[in-house]
Amino acid sequence: MNDDRNHSSLLIPPSTQDWMQGVLNAKVVLVMYGDYQGSRSADTYKLIKAIKQELSASFGQDYLCFIFRHFPQAQIHPHDQRPAQAAEAAAVQGHFWSMHDTLFAHQQRLENGYLVEYANDLGLDIPQFLKELAKQVHVDRIREDIEGGMQSGVTTAPALFINGNRYTGHWNMTELMAAMIAASH
Repeated sequence: MNDDRNHSSLLIPPSTQDWMQGVLNAKVVLVMYGDYQGSRSADTYKLIKAIKQELSASFGQDYLCFIFRHFPQAQIHPHDQRPAQAAEAAAVQGHFWSMHDTLFAHQQRLENGYLVEYANDLGLDIPQFLKELAKQVHVDRIREDIEGGMQSGVTTAPALFINGNRYTGHWNMTELMAAMIAASH
């Protein structure tokens, strides 16, 4: 799915600073650089969720650690950084993954009014949420993710790294899951 294979290693190692589902010492650590407006990122995230369920059922909850890093693509989607900021503002209030899932579920509706509606639906403190968006409080965090991705050769989202190595196979459940299982040995 991605042709930017000039780097094969993740140069910024996973850490507790990342948004993760699972534990860092899992047998498989999957890092995804993604954006909220690209349908390929949404499809990849759905695929990863299905694989995570399958692997957890077969090998246990601590088998896979999934990490999401922001890689908004302003050249394709000029307002792509706004949803990433909304996810970060939700994170301050303990709702990163809820907002993350909501943004992917509503990719066609990511304008400011909708972002506020989603924040309200999640029970967030709206004045705080709006203040953080207006002051662009989270831009540096997003920029760090982008820069880290670029250092690892990411030029477009989505991009995946399995245990630190760039995944370049086919983006389907069978092959991606096989690559994860192979990486765990």
